[in-house]
Amino acid sequence: MPDQGLRELFIDELKDLYNAENQLVKALPKMAKASESAELKAGFEEHLEQTKVHVERLESIFSKLGGSPKGKKCKGMEGLVEEGAEAIGEYEGAVRDAALIGGAQRVEHYEIAGYGTVIAMAIQLGESGHARLLEQTLEEEKQTDAKLTSLSEKVNPKAASMNARNKGTERSKRKTASHHAA
Repeated sequence: MPDQGLRELFIDELKDLYNAENQLVKALPKMAKASESAELKAGFEEHLEQTKVHVERLESIFSKLGGSPKGKKCKGMEGLVEEGAEAIGEYEGAVRDAALIGGAQRVEHYEIAGYGTVIAMAIQLGESGHARLLEQTLEEEKQTDAKLTSLSEKVNPKAASMNARNKGTERSKRKTASHHAA
């Protein structure tokens, strides 16, 4: 591997992105199902369809390169997806939605970094057609991140008010318990 050049690295990075996108195709329906907010659920469903297009674009690039997109596991995405799954089990309601948005934004930032990297490599390698396809995906990832930020501005206040209500309920239970103990 040390003797390989930029083209091999480019292909390896594309394989990593391909696996990452396929992991998302499996994770997004679970995230949508776990969402309390109808808007967040719809956003995850919309991004699922977009992610399927990202997979197709990568397959198109591999077809033109004459290789297979398979053979690499994206451990970074695997970890991000696993963290998202943990959040589904740990939280509920608007707090779960806030956790899902946070996890989804980490995924988007990871993808934005990955696509930025392969675009720079494609340009350096004179693969302007591939760069254009990858730039489409990069722009869509940035738009998804912006939508998630906008959604968080609606969900986070709900999550904060849930937290405040829960603390009030806990205080009232403690007061009642200490009153009965006295």
